[in-house]
Formats: sequence, structure tokens, C-alpha cells
Amino acid sequence: MLNREQLEDNEALILADYAALSRNQQGRLYPESESSYRTAFQRDRDRIIHSAAFRRLEYKTQVFANDEGDYYRTRLTHTLEVAQIARTMARALRANEDLVEAICLGHDLGHPPFGHSGEDTLNKLMQDHGGFNHNYQSYRVVTELERRYPQFTGLNLTRDTLFGLAKHETDYNLSERAGLDPKLRGTLEAQIANITDELAYNAHDLDDGLNAGLIEPGELAELEIWRLLCDRLGYTSYPTQLDEIARHEFIRELVGVFVDDVLVTTTAQLEEVKPTSPRMVQEQGTNLVCYSGAMHSMEKSLKAFLYENMYYSFRVVRMKRRAERFIEQIFTTLVADPRQLPKECHTDLKTYPLHRVVADYIASMTDRSAVLEYRRLFDPLMRP
Repeated sequence: MLNREQLEDNEALILADYAALSRNQQGRLYPESESSYRTAFQRDRDRIIHSAAFRRLEYKTQVFANDEGDYYRTRLTHTLEVAQIARTMARALRANEDLVEAICLGHDLGHPPFGHSGEDTLNKLMQDHGGFNHNYQSYRVVTELERRYPQFTGLNLTRDTLFGLAKHETDYNLSERAGLDPKLRGTLEAQIANITDELAYNAHDLDDGLNAGLIEPGELAELEIWRLLCDRLGYTSYPTQLDEIARHEFIRELVGVFVDDVLVTTTAQLEEVKPTSPRMVQEQGTNLVCYSGAMHSMEKSLKAFLYENMYYSFRVVRMKRRAERFIEQIFTTLVADPRQLPKECHTDLKTYPLHRVVADYIASMTDRSAVLEYRRLFDPLMRP
């Protein structure tokens, strides 16, 4: 049997100088003895997988609500796809796969029901009470809200994993709120997780949009990235219809094109900077894990296309408006009369303000549990 020390030795032999080694991990918020047969980052990954918040991702919206069909991606399948792609990148770049996987598996734990429409609604409702952001909520889930251990709240992950989650911040000031230096970039592992999240949802949202009939293949000919894919796959003209096999072929090729470009561009960046430690990666002025200029332009055009033709399509907008009504009415009703909150929330009221407790409660719900809560509160024929 390989023990933890041997696993750590293997990391030191295989990984690059700029990779985060588990033997050098920055410790946990609450001191614990480490596992005898798992590295610290492997233990982080396992704790995330066994959390209640991770299980609930199965019934949380990615783009299409759970009742739209069984094929479409959920927040859980998106998370697993991100982790798989990111591990491939980490292995190729000789970064720490286990740390990358832990960050990827934890990055969406704080997402509320009904996807980004649920997040936007909660943020609006919480505007005068600190706002709501799913990245920061994910950080709070693993540091405060998960209750699985008698010695501490949260999952007590390593600071390295927490740092990776905190640096998954987009335009939000999560670094400062998490007590981290906002001037530091993420580690290479955090940067891999960050770019893979965006890469995966662009490719797989396109797949779901094509499958749902919201996007017609002929419409994609305006995109340079689509024309590139057609050329690589040997199409002499741009297809106006795709069967299931062809659609999978296109999406597979799209992911491959994105991944290849990131790996080639990042390798060139690493060869230029020659970082000899994880800290050197963090101190760079820009992320080292990135697309080439040409691919970045194509990726932005694809994203803009998805917003125009899918995220703002009538079916998705109807789902968004329905979600807004559910969440807004649940929130305002519970704030107006907190006695309707479940027992565990009353315990939280001793620690957190009322509006934050209600937001935490709603954010923890799946799509279907939010619908059920709505019915309990407003349907006269439904038992409370």
C-alpha cells in the first residue's frame, strides 16, 4: 500500500517546480492530523464529494430547469465535466491534478436553484444586505455552512483549495472578503480550474442549445470558431442539420480545439516566465493559463452568440421569469415572518442576520425543492 509520504514523494518527482505540492500545503483553518494514505488535496476532494451541497448539484439548473428534460446538463454534470477537462490540462502541464480537481468540484457548491437567474434574483433581494454571489457562497459553504464535523463548521479544507475557490471570482471582490491578497493571481491549479469552467460551459451549453432546437446549425456559420471546426472535420459546406452523432463530433472537436490552444499558449507562457515556484506564478501581472489572442477572440464571439441566441431565447427567459417569481416570493415571505423558517435556520439566526439566513436557506435548495417550498407557502391545498 502506498502511504501519504510515498504519494507526496511521487508528486515531487513528477510535478513541475511551479506546481503546488501537497507536502507543502498551507495548512487548514483548524489543525488536524492528515490521512495516512491520502494526500491533503485528495482529502479535500473527498470531503467536497461527500458534502450535502455537492449532492444537491444534481438537481440544480445549468441552463435548462430540471423539468425540461433528462438529457440537459445539470450543475452537477457541468461540475464533473469541468473537473475531467481540468485534470487533463493539469496532467499535461505537470500541475497538481488533485488540487485542480478539488477546486473544480467545489467551485459551484454555492449556486442557488434555477442557475444564474436564481443568483441574479437573490443578489437583487440582498442588495442592501451584502449582496449575493455564488462564488462567495461556495466559499461560505466549505468554510461555514456545511455541518458534518463536531470540531468545526465547514469542511476544513486546506488553505490552498480555499485560495483556489476564492480566486474563482470573476469581477467580484471575493479575495478581499476571504482575507486574501487581491493582488496575487491564483496558483497555476486555480487558473486551470478557472479557464476550464468557462471552456466547459461554452462548449456544453452550445451542445444543449443545439439539442433543444434553440440553435440551428446553419446559424453558427457566422462564427469563426464554427467555420474552423467544419474545416477540421472535413465539411466542404456548412451543415444546416446535425444528427446526434455529428453534434457530439462537433462538440468534442470544440473542446479539443479549446484545450489544445490553452495548453500550447500556456506552455509558451511558462517557458517565457520560467517560474520556479507556485508563488512566482501568483506574482505575475496576468494569468499564465490563457488562450491565444486569436482563440480568445473566437471564444468571446461564441459566448456573445450564446447570449443572443440561447440565454435570451423565449424558453430560457420564461424559465428565468418563473424562477424569479418563485425565489422573490419565498424570500419576502420568509423575511416578513421568520417563524416559517425550519428549525436549523433559527439556530443560524443567532450567528447571521435574518436576510443572510434566508438567502442561505434558498441558495441551498434544488430546483424542485424550491418549487415544493413555494407550494408549501402559497398553495392552499398543499400541506406545510
